[in-house]
Amino acid sequence: MGLSKYKLGELISLCDERNSDNIYTLSDVKGISIKKEFIETKADMAGVSLSPYILVRPDSFAYVTVTSRNGEKITLAHNTSNNTYIVSSSYIVFKVDRPEVILSDYLFMFFNRPEFDRYSRFNSWGSARETFSWEDFCDIDITLPSIEQQRKYVDVYLALQNNLVAYQSKVEELKLVCDGYIDQLKVKIPKQKVGDLLETVDKRNSELTYTGVQGININKTFFPTVANIDEGSTRNYKVVETNQFAFSGMQTGRDMCIRIALNEESKPVIISPAYTVFKIKDDNVVLSHFIMLWFSRKQIDRYGWFASDGSIRSNLDLERFCEMEIPIPDISVQREIVNIHKCYIERQRIATQLKEQLNNLCPILIKGSLETSNRK
Repeated sequence: MGLSKYKLGELISLCDERNSDNIYTLSDVKGISIKKEFIETKADMAGVSLSPYILVRPDSFAYVTVTSRNGEKITLAHNTSNNTYIVSSSYIVFKVDRPEVILSDYLFMFFNRPEFDRYSRFNSWGSARETFSWEDFCDIDITLPSIEQQRKYVDVYLALQNNLVAYQSKVEELKLVCDGYIDQLKVKIPKQKVGDLLETVDKRNSELTYTGVQGININKTFFPTVANIDEGSTRNYKVVETNQFAFSGMQTGRDMCIRIALNEESKPVIISPAYTVFKIKDDNVVLSHFIMLWFSRKQIDRYGWFASDGSIRSNLDLERFCEMEIPIPDISVQREIVNIHKCYIERQRIATQLKEQLNNLCPILIKGSLETSNRK
């Protein structure tokens, strides 16, 4: 059988089932990431009524019409779980209406391509905020192979996806080991103040030896700053040598994150003079990676937010930061925990890479299904 052409609106239908009886709660609320996944919502839900929220039943889709300032992507996700989610009433929820013509997994592969992102952005309209309307969404032309041909390529995609899920579950087990180990240390090991473990360093880029100013992101890693900075004006910028920390007390309401990063690269980086640079006082007492592991915990971020003060911008004062306490076990125990955590980080990196490769397969699988059907 050859190929068939449709308008997408012929194959899908709008869903507008509301949480009017409040059966679903805050734990069921989801947002959508630009990676085309359902995620925990980042919105402030205090005092928000959930009754207008739209239900996303299993095997349904949801997307956000706004495409501006969105990384040139459309935020869309497919609910492949057995659970029903609820999403904001500003979202569009839909389902496949003709499963005998198109598989929902095949449709998601179609959506999960750079070509679709470019199409949706090009066909978005608006002034302050560009949107890809439901009407334009339904007007998309889609060419389909037979349902049997779709299933062959979907099976390849799902097999790879299942392998990735299995790998990710093992990665998360490593994280649980680290977290459990640290939780035991909190009650068993004496604590020491950060100020007793770290000392400040104030080396400046006075000779303009280093270029490429860095900032600290919410993942507690260095990244190239987005600020427009003349490299020739960085003489006063601070140098962070290998195995040294940079810390910023400034926090924002949405992040709730202590901004600290460890330079694990083999060369120094430079940061704003507003940052504080630290180094370990005695590496026979504590490992820099163990310090970073402690500050990577969400509990510490929450405490840092609690200890911050300010009106417009909250700030974790340097003195309060240095008063924070860390349980310090024997150096050999630290090495064991750090090695497990490094293994977790490396496997997490591999999992992310595998996920990107899986997403990159979507356009290849769609193209392959069409070309194979066209030859028949």
